[in-house]
Amino acid sequence: MGYGAFLRQLEDYIVPAESERAKHIFQSGYTCLKRILWTYLIVHFLGTAALLKFTHSVHALGWFFDLERGALFISAFLLASRFHVPIAGRILLLFSGFSFIPEGPERFMLSTLLLFAAGQPRYFVVRVVDSETGRGVPLISFKLPNEVVYWTDSAGIIAMDEPSLVGRQVYAEVTGPGYHLTGKTISDPNIMLRVEPGQTKTLQVDRDILAERLYRLTGEGIYRDSLSAGLPIPLQDSFPEAQVMGQDTVSAALYRGRIFWIWGDTIGPSFFNGQVTAATSDPKDDPSIGVRYRYFTANGRVKAMLPLPRKGLVWIEGLFTVTDPGGAERLLATYTRQDGLKFPDECGLALFDDRKEVFEPFSELPCTRDHTSSHPFLHDGYWYLYPFLRVPNQWDSVRDPTRWEKREVRLPANLPANRNRPASVVWNAYRQRFLLLLDIGGDVFYAEAKAPEGPYSPAVKIVWHDHYTFYNVATHPFFNQDGGRIIYFEGTYTDSFSGAKVKTPRYNYNQVMYRLRLDHPGLKRAREP
Repeated sequence: MGYGAFLRQLEDYIVPAESERAKHIFQSGYTCLKRILWTYLIVHFLGTAALLKFTHSVHALGWFFDLERGALFISAFLLASRFHVPIAGRILLLFSGFSFIPEGPERFMLSTLLLFAAGQPRYFVVRVVDSETGRGVPLISFKLPNEVVYWTDSAGIIAMDEPSLVGRQVYAEVTGPGYHLTGKTISDPNIMLRVEPGQTKTLQVDRDILAERLYRLTGEGIYRDSLSAGLPIPLQDSFPEAQVMGQDTVSAALYRGRIFWIWGDTIGPSFFNGQVTAATSDPKDDPSIGVRYRYFTANGRVKAMLPLPRKGLVWIEGLFTVTDPGGAERLLATYTRQDGLKFPDECGLALFDDRKEVFEPFSELPCTRDHTSSHPFLHDGYWYLYPFLRVPNQWDSVRDPTRWEKREVRLPANLPANRNRPASVVWNAYRQRFLLLLDIGGDVFYAEAKAPEGPYSPAVKIVWHDHYTFYNVATHPFFNQDGGRIIYFEGTYTDSFSGAKVKTPRYNYNQVMYRLRLDHPGLKRAREP
């Protein structure tokens, strides 16, 4: 039914004496819709400041009916919310549109006050995007001449709040590990722009590394600047439930239809958990967007997942599953307990109790080495760990220290032997090879082999982090896309063991996700024939 037919039917139910009033109401409503559209267009093209000036003029001159004015100011209220105008200003702006506010000088004076109460947009938004993909780039710094430094969030957004710089041209130094400003060189990262709250400036950066940085996985404020600017975000922050601000070293495994995640030391706003943190997530999560963790919590924060009575830090090295004598899938973990970075005082296997939702010691193993992340993978009926150790995929075997076999692994020959530490090995269907990731300081290298023990091809650097450390790198085959052509990996971004003079706010001591396309021409040297 069209609007005309609807109005005619409605008018049939209105007494003749009221028909002119009804027509006036509907005509006013139609005009209101036009005013709302104009309001949106003003904000979209001219900014919130222009909206406030426009509504002030409308209000002061009394150009519209009360009903129209009310609708206009309701739309102004919603748009002011979108642009983070202070709440008091929004409420006053909303109420000012209704007819109970007297006409005349009082209304004009009130509207003038509202123009100042509502305020101006707070943030000047800078969006940093990959010149190739158009995607926002996290971990890009934006340094002002007064040494104030902003960092892009996981959407590549900076919400700048610098009242003294409003309306001024400002130099900024834009840098980030593995990226540089499009049209600039790494040695000349400066750009000039005008600080205008309510406006957005988009900057393009070229990628120098082979892998693409996607987002931060853990910690607080992953999309903080996007939220401050009133922009949509792909995932909600898990901080309110888990209280996680920093997490070290990840390991993950598929278990009973979910991805089971564990981390080492975890920092909260008022606590430190040195006895393992864990979460689960849906395998259907799109890794190009993010991971929706469901943390195991107690008392409003993450809980200790492997609480041992003896003193020391407890770290899980890797997760793997084995079928128990009853035919049930069980989740096991290799773990160590030690005093900081000293040689472990205890080593063993822990078993996850699904009812209690906690790990418990299952079998003790001899301590023969320092703590090392193992990232287990299954091959030919064996679980490989580190990858220089393997054990049969059998319930009784994993509990028997004599069934754990040490293997010789031939690593890439083009890397220094004393720093050639394997981080993660997985089978890849696209390459029909075992893929090896190695981390050295803040660098990540890629190599391939036909067997998990090697020999591995020459290693190619795919990521670097300048003066920062990026360690315990893990690739997740359950996230592979396009038959394994696209892989995802993450690591701990931290100033520990590095030459970093300044810590990166929010990113420090947290996990960062990367994506690598295995058909990238830059990997040619690492491809085994």
